[in-house]
Amino acid sequence: MGLRINDTVPDFTAETDQGTIRFHDWIGDNWAILFSHPKDFTPVCTTEFGAVAQLADEWTRRNTKVIGISVDGVAEHKRWKGDIEKAANAVAGFPIIADRGLKVSKAFDMLPAEAYLPDNPTPNDSQTVRVVFIIGPDKKLKLSMTYPMNVGRNFAEVLRALDALQTANGKGVATPANWVQGQDVIVPLSLDDAEAEARFGKITKILPYLRYAKLPG
Repeated sequence: MGLRINDTVPDFTAETDQGTIRFHDWIGDNWAILFSHPKDFTPVCTTEFGAVAQLADEWTRRNTKVIGISVDGVAEHKRWKGDIEKAANAVAGFPIIADRGLKVSKAFDMLPAEAYLPDNPTPNDSQTVRVVFIIGPDKKLKLSMTYPMNVGRNFAEVLRALDALQTANGKGVATPANWVQGQDVIVPLSLDDAEAEARFGKITKILPYLRYAKLPG
């Protein structure tokens, strides 16, 4: 069975291009994003790693660590980062997990238990390893997104989703479709109108169960 929202994510020890990590210790008190790829030196993945690199300041601003994972080894990761940085014109300062044995990919249910890598593997051998996991400081899964190999991920949406998660979880509200920072939020159903007004001030009632308000402060 795959990981579900609010499941504690697997802990593991792994080698990265920046040394050995213990995943839960590496996360610490931060939010974390684990984004996975089927192989180094592939075109779509190179643009994605570049997009993550270009957003370095945004991740830091949100107290969020990012870490990649691919089935290639540490030496390949280090060489690939040169290509990533050249293509993106940005420093790829985040680590990349070397998952040659597929231990992490299987633990996160990105590949079936019987999966293995043949000699000279191609991206097709690990093509389901194309997932984004957003993990909270409590080490629980907050959101996941899965993509095919031929569609690049929109990391502006990953950033937006992270903002929504941090706002919803931190402020006890919900966010509507297409919400971005600064827009009104949805009042939780646990509050009646009087309680909502006491907490948020003015509320805008669209339907009895759909009420908008500005975040306090």
